[in-house]
Amino acid sequence: MDIIKSIEHEQLKNKIPNLKVGDTVRVHQRIKEGNRERIQVFEGIIIKKQGGGVNETFTVRRISYGVGVEKTFLIHSPNVEKVEVVRVGKARRAKLYYLRDRVGKAAKNKEKVGARIETLMQTVKEEVVPGENDAVEEVTELATPEVVEEEVKEEVKAEETKTEEVKETDSETKEEIAEEDTKEESPEESAE
Repeated sequence: MDIIKSIEHEQLKNKIPNLKVGDTVRVHQRIKEGNRERIQVFEGIIIKKQGGGVNETFTVRRISYGVGVEKTFLIHSPNVEKVEVVRVGKARRAKLYYLRDRVGKAAKNKEKVGARIETLMQTVKEEVVPGENDAVEEVTELATPEVVEEEVKEEVKAEETKTEEVKETDSETKEEIAEEDTKEESPEESAE
């Protein structure tokens, strides 16, 4: 039993967002299409939370083109990039299934008056440094989209410079070969 718990503990994220039923959230999810990877945003109301540990999930509902769409996300999934709280909702139930029967403005829930929209993070697991008795929290730096774009641009520039260097060396070697060929041909012509 301890082996299973240790394996599950490795899969947990260090920090997870503090989500409540009734909140309107924006979930950034990684989608892999062939060899490309992109981030898709899904915005809606959390209608339920369930499970615990690695299996903890939350379901988000939204109305898209007049059709209700629900998606269930694993909180600790590596495919869930981040979760932003857009509105703090007022819910008096653990499951908001009654929103499935409602359409339009009736499908919205009340907003908590005076609630601050903060992305509070809960620390789920703490790293223990061997040899010390104190638990040390591992701090992970989240990459913002701007930083990621800058890194990608730098990689693209580096690849472009490499291809230009390869092209230059190819053209130089072709010129050298052509010069050697002309040098070899000229002594033969003079010998005849």
